[in-house]
Amino acid sequence: MSFNDIFKSSFLENVTSVSILDMVLALALAFGVGMFIFLVYKKTYQGVMYSSSFGVTLVALTMITTLVILAVTSNVVLSLGMVGALSIVRFRTAIKEPLDIAFLFWAIAAGIVLAAGMIPLAVIGSVLIGVILLVFVNRKSHANPYIVVIQCDGAESERKATEYLSANTKRCVVKSKTARKNAVELSCEVRLNDENTGFINALSDLPGVESAVLVSYNGDYMA
Repeated sequence: MSFNDIFKSSFLENVTSVSILDMVLALALAFGVGMFIFLVYKKTYQGVMYSSSFGVTLVALTMITTLVILAVTSNVVLSLGMVGALSIVRFRTAIKEPLDIAFLFWAIAAGIVLAAGMIPLAVIGSVLIGVILLVFVNRKSHANPYIVVIQCDGAESERKATEYLSANTKRCVVKSKTARKNAVELSCEVRLNDENTGFINALSDLPGVESAVLVSYNGDYMA
């Protein structure tokens, strides 16, 4: 193979299939949209432990998707090979928060639309999605539930404790009960009348009540 054959290679001809200006512009816009997605994720996160690495992943995913789609749109043959290559990729990381799935699809969709040249659709669509998430995710439609764990010495003290909870909270529902000899443990879901938690102190002072614990509860975990 001569040097002329090397420079006539189709591989080298693909170097100019995507212009430098298009690459820089697409990646810069992908970075901007990815940062916007990251900020919305940070403002709307309501899980137990915030992970900054997932937010950075959203930015990187938007840019990587844009990069891949730019390559695919420049060559039809390459697009078929890319589909086959990506089909063997498997991810085993568990998504704990359902809303995280929406952010992942948002980042991928934004990267695809940007690389396809539909810049107004990507920008305006991302802004609308971000505003909707900020409004609905941060909106509190009801009072936060709590779990009260009570340990008492018998049925009589159990009755007095549940009556006291029902009288001093908006709602009291028994979630679980463990009975042992001379010991009863109750777990009750309650809705507070206000943010004052002083009723727990009075509850623990009731005759026969050994301890009372108040835990914030979001439906995902109990501690």
